[in-house]
Amino acid sequence: MDRMRIGGTRWGRTGGTSGADKVRGAVRVRLATMVCGALVMSLAACGGSGGSDNGAEAEASGTNSGGEAGGADARTVDPTRVPDVGDRLQKQIPAESRQVVAVYGEGRNDADATIVLYTKSGSTWKKTRSWQGHNGKKGWTTDHREGDKRSPVGVFTLTDTGGVLADPGAKLPYSESASFQAPHYWAKSHWHDFDYVIAIDYNRVKGTSPIDPTRPEGQSKGGSIWLHMDHGSGTSACVSLSKSGMEYLLRTLDPDQHPVIVMGDKAELKA
Repeated sequence: MDRMRIGGTRWGRTGGTSGADKVRGAVRVRLATMVCGALVMSLAACGGSGGSDNGAEAEASGTNSGGEAGGADARTVDPTRVPDVGDRLQKQIPAESRQVVAVYGEGRNDADATIVLYTKSGSTWKKTRSWQGHNGKKGWTTDHREGDKRSPVGVFTLTDTGGVLADPGAKLPYSESASFQAPHYWAKSHWHDFDYVIAIDYNRVKGTSPIDPTRPEGQSKGGSIWLHMDHGSGTSACVSLSKSGMEYLLRTLDPDQHPVIVMGDKAELKA
């Protein structure tokens, strides 16, 4: 939110009694099996999505839109690691963290993202919920600058929350204030962006309201990078998801679990 200074066949019959027909039938069955298998693989790889609420993208997890954890991953993964995060960023996740919000951006210059909440049980990370959302409208960067319209890649703590609306039962400190209200000279679709926000601890002072304007690394490095409600397209640098997703995170992220966010485009995350 740099610009705000305030802080998605019908098969032919296989019949015949002649030898040639039997051969043709066998070929059709084989083709049907191959194509159907491809369809099953495609469906398993795609997340479902629903309608919108308050202009937000609906939650998506596996093939249902209710936010429940999806089916088992077909790949072999190490359960002691956050999936699809390489050693460089994996090592930056604090040992005491037991909640990770992972933001998987589609591409370096892409604004679409999947947001997944992982919870650690013992030494195992388990997928809890996931949602479709957005990041900076110009994509991602490892060197974020004020106004570049790209979200910063990295691992950041999550310590403070707030918004225009009353506290929905947040476990992290929550600051309710009309000062979060998006300017009404912005497009109407953006007016509810900051009804709920979770501050991402990038160039900010922990333990303060998300609208605290202090920038420890200077104004040129940008700031006010938040998780907030989605308006259906890319952001100025924040990460956005549905209202129901924001409510779930606010009620779930627990300071005793030391929550962090791991965010970036998929290629950069794996690096």
